[in-house]
Amino acid sequence: MLSLLHIENIAVIECSDITFDRGFNVLTGETGAGKSIVIDAISAILGERAYRDMIRTGANKASVRAVFTDVPELPWFQENAVPYDSETVIHREIHLDGKNVCRVNGTLVTVSILRKLGIQLINIHGQHDSASLLDEQNHLGFLDSFADIGDLLLEHQTRYGTVSELRRQIDRMTMDEGEKLRRMETLRYQIEEISKAGLEAGEDEVLEDRRKLLLNAEKLSSGMEQAVECLYGGEESDGAASLLAQAERELARLSRYTDSFAQLHERVSDLMYQVQDVAEEVRDARDDLSYSADELEQIESRLDVIHKLRRKYGATCEDILAYMDRAQQELDEIEFADDHLDRLKQKLEKAEASAWETAYALRERRKQTALMLAERILTELAQLDMPRVQFDCRFNQTPLTALGADDVVFYMSANAGEALRSMSKVASGGELARIMLAMKNVLAEKDKVDTLIFDEVDTGVSGRAAQKVAEKLRAVAKHKQVLCVTHLPQLAALAQTHLLIAKSERDGRTYTTVTPLDTEGRKRELARIIGGTTITEITLKSAEEMLQSGAGI
Repeated sequence: MLSLLHIENIAVIECSDITFDRGFNVLTGETGAGKSIVIDAISAILGERAYRDMIRTGANKASVRAVFTDVPELPWFQENAVPYDSETVIHREIHLDGKNVCRVNGTLVTVSILRKLGIQLINIHGQHDSASLLDEQNHLGFLDSFADIGDLLLEHQTRYGTVSELRRQIDRMTMDEGEKLRRMETLRYQIEEISKAGLEAGEDEVLEDRRKLLLNAEKLSSGMEQAVECLYGGEESDGAASLLAQAERELARLSRYTDSFAQLHERVSDLMYQVQDVAEEVRDARDDLSYSADELEQIESRLDVIHKLRRKYGATCEDILAYMDRAQQELDEIEFADDHLDRLKQKLEKAEASAWETAYALRERRKQTALMLAERILTELAQLDMPRVQFDCRFNQTPLTALGADDVVFYMSANAGEALRSMSKVASGGELARIMLAMKNVLAEKDKVDTLIFDEVDTGVSGRAAQKVAEKLRAVAKHKQVLCVTHLPQLAALAQTHLLIAKSERDGRTYTTVTPLDTEGRKRELARIIGGTTITEITLKSAEEMLQSGAGI
């Protein structure tokens, strides 16, 4: 669960430590007090997008640190070389220059990698989720989230990938005669141009090296001549090899008189042989060095040919030759296109039949799941004071896609005697909030995320329905940690941990604080929610009764 959230310099929150507990946690406060800022801070440590605008005016950076307790040993830790700890600490900094620094248990991670951990720790459900429920393009995704079709869907996507690739190959080969002739003429010209050059792999590198040598031949010759003279000696002086030979002979003589010179003799002897070897190699290189202006001109001419081909076909001789092979292959395909096209179409027919098999299997699995989903949602809605609602998942066949061949639309009727219609046409705001809550509760049974955050999902709900929503969230909180931002006294009264978010001004600056409430503080906050700014004995009494009733649930 999320046990601690430390926020620094995010919007109007200068510094705040927020402690959450197991069970049902609620956050309340006046509109504009900063409740959404807390949710934004939690989103940041989950790897969601964070903006420089979040940074408090006058600060260079903002930071959020979250402590999660009882975290299971998820594969994510090993996959990303992050040390596992059941008490996992996530820290994120947002800088004015746009830089983000993310750490998990002290190890640096990228935002995208952090996001993969975040979705395994917390699910955030906001008002926008109701809007996504109205978008029929999302309904198949909702159904698949409840269905156990991962392996089957992966198999279908593999088969559909084969279909897509064969279709692309057929499209490339399907061209009109004029286009075909123009392409063949271009390919023949390119193949002939490269072939005529008679390139060899690595030839350009060899020529470049030889060209470099020829351009510096005089310097090389002079340098080697001086090196040979230094090693062998000249008319007026001995060279290094000769001097070392003399030293070796003297040390050999000395080592016969005393053992202390034996090791020195051995070392000088090794040096003598090494210098003699070097001298021989330098002399051979000097004797082998030959060059002429004609050879340099020939190399320049050859490299000019290669450079022209490089500009058209590739950076190296290997790349140019590879291009010629591809051009020849494409030319062969076009020349024998009819035969090849027939073979591709036969393969496509078999691949499509195979993909349709998995598409039909997906449909059957989805239809079975749709019945279970409808039953579970209706049960949830009955508990949310919508006992007469009808719910159905309707299927339409589509062309073959990577997701199968299904289009799913949720239909419902909120009132007895009313015909089933598309959800977007019949649901009111309060009904949508309860339907989304019902769906989230059902889908939450399938995932292993232990912390759920509900950000004002109770909008449009009031009275008896609000009480039912509150009881449902309290029931969910028996098995998962629930954090709820709310304006409803019914929800706040059932909380096990109640946090008040309040805004104040000091020295011309705005500050937001988050304070855990005791029983008396909860009573006054509930009274404020019930009666507004004017708190009376009647509203206080009503708040006290609500708290007493909530304690008995």
